[in-house]
Amino acid sequence: MRSARAVIDLDVVGPTISKHLYGHFAEHLGRCIYGGFWVGEDSPIPNEGGLRLDVVEALRRLNVPNLRWPGGCFADSYHWRDGVGPKQDRPAMVNTSWGDVEENNHFGTHEFMALCELLGADPYINGNVGSGTVREMSEWVEYLTRDGDSPMVRLRKANGREEPWKVPFWGIGNEAWGCGGNMRAEAYADLATRYATFLHDHGGNELHRIAAGATDDDLAWTEALMKAVSCLGCTRRPRNVFQAISFHYYSFAGDGISHGSATDFTAAQYYRTIAKAADIDRVIAAHSAVMDAYDPARTIGLICDEWGTWWTVEPGTNPAFLHQQNTMRDALVASLHFDIFHKHAARLRMANIAQTVNVLQSMILTTDDEGEGGGGGGGIVLTPTYHVFEMNKGHQDAVSLPVHVVEEPDRVGYDGDHLAPLSIAPLSISASTKEGTALVSLSNFALDAATSLRLDLRGRAVTATRARILTADAPQRHNTAAAPDEVVPTDFAVELRPGALGSVELTAVLPPHSFATVELDLA
Repeated sequence: MRSARAVIDLDVVGPTISKHLYGHFAEHLGRCIYGGFWVGEDSPIPNEGGLRLDVVEALRRLNVPNLRWPGGCFADSYHWRDGVGPKQDRPAMVNTSWGDVEENNHFGTHEFMALCELLGADPYINGNVGSGTVREMSEWVEYLTRDGDSPMVRLRKANGREEPWKVPFWGIGNEAWGCGGNMRAEAYADLATRYATFLHDHGGNELHRIAAGATDDDLAWTEALMKAVSCLGCTRRPRNVFQAISFHYYSFAGDGISHGSATDFTAAQYYRTIAKAADIDRVIAAHSAVMDAYDPARTIGLICDEWGTWWTVEPGTNPAFLHQQNTMRDALVASLHFDIFHKHAARLRMANIAQTVNVLQSMILTTDDEGEGGGGGGGIVLTPTYHVFEMNKGHQDAVSLPVHVVEEPDRVGYDGDHLAPLSIAPLSISASTKEGTALVSLSNFALDAATSLRLDLRGRAVTATRARILTADAPQRHNTAAAPDEVVPTDFAVELRPGALGSVELTAVLPPHSFATVELDLA
């Protein structure tokens, strides 16, 4: 057994952890929308206006803060007018980004806004830069958010919605360096600045305009965007046209051969995945440093609006639908990301896992037949990643607390086969406080050993604890329709006792490959 000791100062507060770091992403990809969120009004699956209620009810328990739609790569081929008005009059389209399948456009703007209302989530709409126009996106903003009288307001009212919606988040294209147009950074920066200029705040709706940023650690892309809108000392260009810049980051086994299986992996592949996930700390810090040089007051936010694991699709499924299982390994990738997101809360304002239902590192897998109106009685499986989001939701809009690891456990890793040696820190901790409580998140990435942990809780009295743990007998374990509770949270034993100089000492034993949360009542 490894041992570790850390100190948490309960009375020393850091930046607020925005609830939007727990955002989600729903693209027209595979069975995320059709068969995932949307089954149609005539489906035997219980629904409200075509939106399946089992999925909605499960997601409500996560306090989903925002939902990004319609893409992804799909966003830059989507024309919003095709998805409004009577469903029988909406033209079909071909989803050339994902599988070359035909879509009937029955899930469009009004359906997405109804979904956000059911979830209590802020809409994050990603506009079409790649094949769209400035006018098209500007009119979409007007259609959704303007009151009074205008051509787009009249169209919205004719389609059944009198009052405007609040839509705070607007993405200006997606992956402009790739599927969004294969542009150079400087070319996109000029184009996005022009788009942002014509995305207007209507009435009380204040837009948060998000420029499509880099993949991984492409710092040159971020610098090009910052030069375009910050322009220190410049009087000819508008400042802060964007309110945020995004980047995308995916984790996988990284063996140079393939993404690998979601459920059949070696110890080396496990550790390489955790190492790749951990490297987002360096990537965020690097982008932040570039942004700090042009925006030292941090008025422009950094957003990771696609993150998660990416595996080879499940056998027998469409390769273009990106349907994968979700194991305890995926849950630990999520817990590690959140610890790192909390660390960078001063600059990182939003993050969106890819994706919410049936695609990549999803919260939910539906078990019925795909397609609108199909599937009998429905059915869903909650993934291990879902449980990490649920266990961690107390961090949303809480104030971060400093964590100091003063005795680190021995590093873990793998040395063998054709892969280069690696080692990682086996322990990750983050903490926050709000409303007289504190939440501590603990992850042990070691495959072969438990960690005996001592936490010195200083600065405030602790009166009670509640703790849960998520683990399994192997990191490959996952939930299925036949075994939906293979990986679920259970009660976790921790002990409190007086520590030195008025502190409280919390002790616990973290099993191998486990994630735990401890909620503290503070006096």
